[in-house]
Amino acid sequence: MRMGTVKIALGTVVVTALLGGCTINRDIMFRTPVGYAFDTIPDTMGVSFKIQPNDYIQFRLFANDGFKMIDMVSSGAGGRDNTLNLNRINFNYLIEADGMVKLPLLGRVRLGGMTPREAEIFMEERYTEFYNRPFVQLQITNRRVVVFPGGGGDAQIVPLENNNTTLLEVLALARGVAPRGNAHRVKLFRKGPAGQRLVYEFDMSDIEGLHHADIVMLADDILYIEPNPELVRELLQDLTPVITLLTSIVLVIGVVRGFQ
Repeated sequence: MRMGTVKIALGTVVVTALLGGCTINRDIMFRTPVGYAFDTIPDTMGVSFKIQPNDYIQFRLFANDGFKMIDMVSSGAGGRDNTLNLNRINFNYLIEADGMVKLPLLGRVRLGGMTPREAEIFMEERYTEFYNRPFVQLQITNRRVVVFPGGGGDAQIVPLENNNTTLLEVLALARGVAPRGNAHRVKLFRKGPAGQRLVYEFDMSDIEGLHHADIVMLADDILYIEPNPELVRELLQDLTPVITLLTSIVLVIGVVRGFQ
């Protein structure tokens, strides 16, 4: 009777350990069921990115089509040249949720939805009221992409320091596809016009997927490379503590029997 109780206890321990401690492929996120309808990739995804809500911009403003720009950088000349000098102090301006931004002298204007060059032209036209032939240099300072390279729980935040940074460049900055990554299933999560996340999937395992490599990455994009399952390794990893526990129990039972 006692032996039967011991077997039941051992069986309970094994089942509890397997069910409660199982970690097989728990690091794989964003699974999609078979037949999941991914969003259609538009033909214009390679076009220059546009200013979006929550972007931070910096700009420098010069008069006379930037004629005094070189002199200002070297000597730090200021207001006497009828020029707004932001060389030494940089101010960040937030693009609000409605695409508006509050700028010096202009107040709240809409820059959301414009490319950086369109925004520069727009600001030059508006600052004509205050400066002679304004010249604007605009930069977006907080663009970044979250990259999961396919190692399971690994992730990196890649800043978009250059305009028109492509998917392949971002992947290179993240040191490429991880050894466990599945290049057949590269997913891009991007915010749509209504704020919802669109889900695109690419197969970049062969040369046919090369045209996806030139997609221009936008702020807040998420690039996710699905990891390959590792059933055997993770199963052995989960079973090792259970086997060690069972071995210890059997050893204790053997020692007790030896004394009896």
